[in-house]
Amino acid sequence: MIAVLAGVVLLLLGAGSSIPGLVAYTFSAFVLATIVMEFARGTRARKALGATTWPGAFTSLVSRNRRRYGGYVVHAAIVLLAIGIAGSSAFDSVAEAKLRRGESMRIGDYTLLYRSLSERSGPNATEIRATLDVRRGDRDLGTLQAGKNAYTIEQQVSNEVGIRSDRLTGEDLFVIAEQIDPNGTVYFRVFVKPLVNLIWLAGLVFLLGSVITLWPDRREQRRLVARASEVGIPATR
Repeated sequence: MIAVLAGVVLLLLGAGSSIPGLVAYTFSAFVLATIVMEFARGTRARKALGATTWPGAFTSLVSRNRRRYGGYVVHAAIVLLAIGIAGSSAFDSVAEAKLRRGESMRIGDYTLLYRSLSERSGPNATEIRATLDVRRGDRDLGTLQAGKNAYTIEQQVSNEVGIRSDRLTGEDLFVIAEQIDPNGTVYFRVFVKPLVNLIWLAGLVFLLGSVITLWPDRREQRRLVARASEVGIPATR
């Protein structure tokens, strides 16, 4: 029911523009709801068995079966990873424009104003940077720089991408200066990728689940010692 409800809400919010993304989100909601229900039922059972507080019941639940509930946390991390990949791949936006100084372009809710072009000599390369003012709606988000590094000795040129991450929405704005003309005109390519931050969050949640699962359990050690003694294997510490 939660998965179906999530799918309907996503359709109403416009997620139907990408069927693979909508399917990924819906199944992710199904798996996350299952994991949450497992924790909720287990915590309720521990509370009924005599835990004094809900946090105490939750802690007792996890500590008494670290492998099971640590595994659930790892599964939640995989779901977050899937949501982040689906969001950044299926619902991304791309815009391209060739701008002179003072001209602007739009992508989604963002407005980018090409303000200036600068060039300076670095330790091992000539660094060319285009500076853009970034706005989202009526809000000023500061400046962003994108450009190229020209390495004289290697005779190579690299793109230096301007990136702005929004921790609140989990959205990344990428700006690439594909081509810079001698007269200062720049051909920009801009990407907006939603939910990219969930990919990084998934890594942290995965580590948390791994720590819970692998944390030494004295009761498990005692059980191993008891089994070893039953079959005549000498116990060691």
